[in-house]
Amino acid sequence: MDLFRTKPLTTLLAQCEETTVGLKRTLRWPGLIALGIGAIIGAGLFARTPAAAAQNAGPAVTLSFVIAAMGCAFAGLCYAEFAAMIPIAGSAYTYAYVTMGELVAWVIGWALILEYGLGAATLSIYWTEYFNNLFPDLIPWVWRHSPLQTGPGGMHGILNAPALGILLIMTLLLIKGISESATINAIIVGIKVTIVLMIIAIGWHFINPANHTPFVLAQDAAHVGMFKHGWGGILGGAGVVFFAFIGFDAVSTAAQETVNPGKNMPIGILGSLAVCTVLYILFSWVLTGIAPALDFIDPNKGAEASVSYAIHAYMPGFGWLSTLVTIAILAGFSSVMLVMLLGQSRVFYSMAKDGLLPRLFAEIHPKFRTPWKCNLVLYVFVGLLGGFLPGDITGNMTNLGTLFAFVLVCIGVWVMRGSNPNQPRPFRVPFVPVVPILGVLFCLAMIIAVDATSKIAAGSWMVIGLGVYFLYARGRSNLGEPEMGAAAPQTSE
Repeated sequence: MDLFRTKPLTTLLAQCEETTVGLKRTLRWPGLIALGIGAIIGAGLFARTPAAAAQNAGPAVTLSFVIAAMGCAFAGLCYAEFAAMIPIAGSAYTYAYVTMGELVAWVIGWALILEYGLGAATLSIYWTEYFNNLFPDLIPWVWRHSPLQTGPGGMHGILNAPALGILLIMTLLLIKGISESATINAIIVGIKVTIVLMIIAIGWHFINPANHTPFVLAQDAAHVGMFKHGWGGILGGAGVVFFAFIGFDAVSTAAQETVNPGKNMPIGILGSLAVCTVLYILFSWVLTGIAPALDFIDPNKGAEASVSYAIHAYMPGFGWLSTLVTIAILAGFSSVMLVMLLGQSRVFYSMAKDGLLPRLFAEIHPKFRTPWKCNLVLYVFVGLLGGFLPGDITGNMTNLGTLFAFVLVCIGVWVMRGSNPNQPRPFRVPFVPVVPILGVLFCLAMIIAVDATSKIAAGSWMVIGLGVYFLYARGRSNLGEPEMGAAAPQTSE
């Protein structure tokens, strides 16, 4: 059995024409840009920015955002070509299936669980922390913390109920329909972008130039290693703040629910990335100007709720803004969870259509025309993680899964240009193979800069995925049907 058998492009494009039983096309480019911004602005901006400034880049975290944005821009161009040419759910998984074969597609699909599933669970845990900060006495301590967390008097948590609650709300929204989810997401995006702009505009007047000097932090005994402070710390910071860009690729998972995807998908992907890059650079400059970068690593200062700390400590008279920041964070985390759950369910939907996962993941609700059973199963999986585990270093694991997918998408565009040169491309990546190669190099550099513990954990996850493929998915693939010729392999239809 050929591990690198590819799914014919003609078969895949035929699936795009499904209109009666497939996913419903309702999204246009404004909704896609809002979807992308909703996925991008969240934990990365409010939590990873100060962490990268303190632990890696210092005030030069602004340059870390530039590096991360360049890598995302190259990958985003490649995503845009694929999404316009193959407007079907599945994102990087689907693209790899056409260009590099089933095994690589499975590896990407499994890696995307790190981005979408694990990312949504982690966000629900962060969401609970800020919810508790806003309403400290609303829910008993044991019902808002993991059993692995120890609280006052040595008590242990029972269940993170708020995490389960917010995940359930987002899941029900997705089951109801993509257009309703996009509407709610657009409202949330408006709220959090407004507050981010307020922080930039008001905080600009509190910038202390001394906090930007030195711009690149010097190495010291407490920060050793190539990617801890110094110029190497800027690249290390890029590997950390890359989490802030995760989400623009989730726009491509909604391709099968987009009107005129050849036009709207590139605008949605690149437009959301451009808007967020500008906001990130301005926000990081203001935040590191308001407070010294090393404050954000001090447990007695700004190691937690860093943005709120900076406002309280260095912006007298603007305590009300700190409350708004908390609201923005809650809204931001909610919208990111929404898009992460959307992305994961659409990847599972595509994998089930190909026979690599159980058929129930591809079952469409007769009224809402959404993969409702997939959403429910995903809620149980993500809810177990969010309800019973504490937040940890899962952000870097999420980064690794996403960066790996980006590398393969960049390679896939190059491969597709050679294998299907005459296929119509509503959007074309310029300067191939230069742009894909640059995308690969930038993403590999950020992978190298991520800490070793996260790489070991992510590698272990991928080994488990290979086991699942060889024990279950390989023998059930639609491309493995008996007497199936390479020229006309059967799909799940």
